[in-house]
Amino acid sequence: MNIAFDAKRLFNNFTGLGNHSRTTIDILTRWFPQNNYFLYTPKIKHCDATTRYLNLDGCIVRTPGKGQIGALWRTFGEIDMMKKDRIDIFHGLSHEIPVGLHKAGIKSVVTIHDTAFKTFTDMYHWNDILIYDLKFKYSCKNSDRIIAISENTKRDIMNFYNVPEEKIDVVYQPVNDIYYTPISKESARKALSADIPDEYLLYVGSVNSRKNLLSIIKAIELLPQDLQIPLIIIGNGREYKQKVLEYISKHHIDKNIIWAGTTDLNMLQAYYTCAKAFIYPSFYEGFGLPVVEAMLCGTPVISSTVSSLPEAAGPSSLLIDPNSVEELSNAISQVLTDEQLRNQMITDGIKYANTMFNPQKLANKLIETYDKL
Repeated sequence: MNIAFDAKRLFNNFTGLGNHSRTTIDILTRWFPQNNYFLYTPKIKHCDATTRYLNLDGCIVRTPGKGQIGALWRTFGEIDMMKKDRIDIFHGLSHEIPVGLHKAGIKSVVTIHDTAFKTFTDMYHWNDILIYDLKFKYSCKNSDRIIAISENTKRDIMNFYNVPEEKIDVVYQPVNDIYYTPISKESARKALSADIPDEYLLYVGSVNSRKNLLSIIKAIELLPQDLQIPLIIIGNGREYKQKVLEYISKHHIDKNIIWAGTTDLNMLQAYYTCAKAFIYPSFYEGFGLPVVEAMLCGTPVISSTVSSLPEAAGPSSLLIDPNSVEELSNAISQVLTDEQLRNQMITDGIKYANTMFNPQKLANKLIETYDKL
């Protein structure tokens, strides 16, 4: 098959949607090298994460012709190029498909990650909500099939866009290949800087109201003094981060909070591996990728009972009501004091993550979706 992808985020985004695009192409080229994978992008940011796709076997990169405007080409102009490339299926990896594609005789699939802008409207500008909603409506109506990255996202798509269930396939988000090759705690500790404490709790993700970081800090405050080990935060934010910083300053707990900013995959794996627990009490997730990354690193997970997080975290994790700081504090205490529970969470978490989110299994499910067309 000749399969085309909207690769804008693969080549230009280095967080969630970009990571999803790259891992999707990685698992397809690895297990289904017989197909041709065309990567359509309006521009390319050259760096280690992207340049390898320019020479990856099975991949053909396409960019706008001279004088074409990238944004317009992506929405309206890609179709002519797809016809020349004899594309069988177009896959929009992040909510969008080109306008008019369904009239060109090219089958299409669109991946919907979440509908957070419908649920957490306070986090988005009104004009962004309007644009996202128009794009989602168009894609859901005009694509031949829809991929949801969780059962929860599937339900949201059906609810908000009146899509019949039989049009949607659930394919969980692939995890970067590095996490399927665990490292020892000794190796991980050597990778971390000397000022990182021996024992710490970990949060990885954006610092915004939906992710609920402030509840972690408040939950740690409720613990007995001997259990109040440092919290390392890997991620960044704006207004909500300022709110968190003001709370930390007001309560004089600066020494117990370590901001690591962002970090590369190898360092992130090391942070996961050495953490006593990974805490992710989010109010809403399309999938919850950091939860799976933590489990694959052998780290006990504390997460939420809501949205897609029970799917990502599985039965081995402790799930709490994200509105209850007391529940979260009790869960942290359990993981830190009950060695038998902790060891069981580690063993079962590794097994669950490797079984449910096996990359070859996910590649097979993607190809099954394509084969339906």
